[in-house]
Amino acid sequence: MSESRTQGPDFIRRFANWDNFLAGLTVIVVVYAVAGVDNFASAFNISQAIAGISERALIVLPMVLLIIAREIDLSVGSILALTSVLFGLLVQSGMPLVFAIPLTLIAGGLCGAFNGILVTALGLPSLVVTLGTMALFRGIGYILLGSGSINEFPDSFLDFGIDTLGNSPIPETIVPFLILAPIFAVILQKMPLGRRIYAVGGSPDAARYSGIRLARLVFGLFVTSGVVCAAAGMVYTARLANARANNALGIELDVITIALLGGISVFGGRGKLTGVLWALLLVATIRNVLGLLQIGGDAQGTVIGLLLILSLVASNAAERVFARARLRKFDIKPGK
Repeated sequence: MSESRTQGPDFIRRFANWDNFLAGLTVIVVVYAVAGVDNFASAFNISQAIAGISERALIVLPMVLLIIAREIDLSVGSILALTSVLFGLLVQSGMPLVFAIPLTLIAGGLCGAFNGILVTALGLPSLVVTLGTMALFRGIGYILLGSGSINEFPDSFLDFGIDTLGNSPIPETIVPFLILAPIFAVILQKMPLGRRIYAVGGSPDAARYSGIRLARLVFGLFVTSGVVCAAAGMVYTARLANARANNALGIELDVITIALLGGISVFGGRGKLTGVLWALLLVATIRNVLGLLQIGGDAQGTVIGLLLILSLVASNAAERVFARARLRKFDIKPGK
């Protein structure tokens, strides 16, 4: 076989995939926004856009692991709101941040553990469980604080919500994501735990017979989701300088959209964080552009919902196109 013929399939195999398609689409949208939308490229707007995606960026990390393992957590927004309320109450009681922060993270972990126990010990579907706890956790937030809010926090905490890194437009609220994202990427792609997560999502029965402790793994993923949601709750509280039970309404739609748009298979067992990062940038850009065009939150939610549906349809169609292109390079007919 000639050199050009061997290089052809390698090129197609390397570049004909959803991640690269999504990267190209994101670049096109960003270029359009820079060239065609007033004030998009200003330092202030870039800082606001990055800050606005901080909580979603955090929560999507454990969500990716859950979906790959054939689970889902619809209660992420409610855990964020409840831990925001708990953090506000702890600070209001006079507790120093050095104690309030870890206690809030523990509370988030307990919420995740509650989800995990219902899913693993009782064998209930995570979709149904977290749909119920989505209402339960937010309801507890309303019981604790009512419809009011807590707005008084230490200056050091509020500074975290508004300061940027040095003279750059990058807000400090994105720092927790920048720390956790590489850790999650290494776990998922390079460590045995990541291989076990893929194995569980690919075939739970086969994973169980191979010696993987499914219940412990899934339980750990839900606890991780709860802890990260609690961190996102504190980031949200610092950014908006308030703690209330209706914080982050509907954020789960954005998080799930980012994960699925990023190429994470809704059937589990497939996907990487690379595509999710591109999807995160794409959704952040779209929301920011819609805001600059004076399009309200309800309309933005409609766009994100449509994007979720289109991502499912487009990713499936794209995989077929890329697969056919690769097969054609090998002179293999589909189905053979």
